[in-house]
Amino acid sequence: MPNFANNPDRLSWLHVDSQSDFPIQNIPFGVFLTRDDIITIGTRIGDTAIDLGALHQLGYFDGIPLTDDIFLQDNLNDFIADGRQTWRAVRNRIAELFDDNNPVLKTNVKHKEIVLFRLDEIEMQLPVQIGDYTDFYASKEHATNVGTMFRGKDNALMPNWLHLPVGYHGRSSSIISSGIPIRRPKGQTLPPGAESPVFGASKAVDFELEMAFITTDANDLGDSISIEEAESYIFGLVLFNDWSARDIQRWEYVPLGPFLGKNFASSISPWIVTLDALEPFRVESPKQSPTPLEYLQYKGKKSFDINLEVAIKPEHHKETIVSRSNFKYMYWNMAQQLAHHSVNGCPVNAGDMMGSGTISGPTPDSYGSMLELSWKGEKPLQLSDGSERKFINDNDTVILRGHSIKEGLRIGFGEVRTKLLPSH
Repeated sequence: MPNFANNPDRLSWLHVDSQSDFPIQNIPFGVFLTRDDIITIGTRIGDTAIDLGALHQLGYFDGIPLTDDIFLQDNLNDFIADGRQTWRAVRNRIAELFDDNNPVLKTNVKHKEIVLFRLDEIEMQLPVQIGDYTDFYASKEHATNVGTMFRGKDNALMPNWLHLPVGYHGRSSSIISSGIPIRRPKGQTLPPGAESPVFGASKAVDFELEMAFITTDANDLGDSISIEEAESYIFGLVLFNDWSARDIQRWEYVPLGPFLGKNFASSISPWIVTLDALEPFRVESPKQSPTPLEYLQYKGKKSFDINLEVAIKPEHHKETIVSRSNFKYMYWNMAQQLAHHSVNGCPVNAGDMMGSGTISGPTPDSYGSMLELSWKGEKPLQLSDGSERKFINDNDTVILRGHSIKEGLRIGFGEVRTKLLPSH
């Protein structure tokens, strides 16, 4: 099915600001609570939220094979499980309905009152029920920086890193939507120079600038997903803040990797931007050397040009942008990550989430974590209010933003905003 929704010349009869992340060419998907306390699946154009459940009940998706309750769920899992043809058909229909030249809904005042909401009339929810969550470690710049800090420049990358996308299984129960605050975590740490660990609140809470992709049902136990078909099983992407407690992580990670230092919270942006919407922003991936094994070799452009930034906002003060990076820097792309994840027959389900790993660029102002930006705390960052940060302070709010832009077309993700509260 052609992807009509991406027509760059299309305008909407809904107001869209020139700098909006959500023009009619975006049509992301999310879940929100309406002014009537009803949970529905919806989309967004400009600053208007659209109730897809109501649209469906009013007959606007006639001709598309959808179950009656597909948009009346409290998550997107069933819709995602319907597959790419359904996603594309729905996006195309929404684009047609809200096209400036289409009077059908534009002139129906009664229906507009039912399906349209101001953003201050809704409360965004977690868009999917996340069954499984995997986090990768796929930025060469990030892995090199971290390895240099702890092992020296000559041994920065572990022997396996250039041969496979390294990952670990994370905790889906602590993934939250933007706007929900988190608590400074507690755990064991080994203070500098100490021989025995102590228990207490982490002194080195950090953000990680990531993106995450959401999958659909892809394979049965024992079957793998080829790299050629991997992208057809990716529904879309969100911004992802993989919160980390570096001092807890440093003590516990040998020999099995992240645990309490990672599983206390991860934050995502509430609108899932489809892979279809990001199609115009494909770019070449970084050159890989040595050449990966055959099952990880791909053709075409598998990376995406997505501008990313991180801001820190102290309580009662203005924010300071501390990092500007780009998703295109990732050494291992999403298709490679999904192909590797399933090559041993691991099943991938609708609503599974795969974190990219920290996205760091080649320059110090493009590093994707405080660990790198302050270089283990040795080079504190100065914020606009005059204060310094080695890591994240209590009552700081960390904000991640992301968008793509090409030839005047801007497709974005909005933001994920999370406040760090003191430990109990």
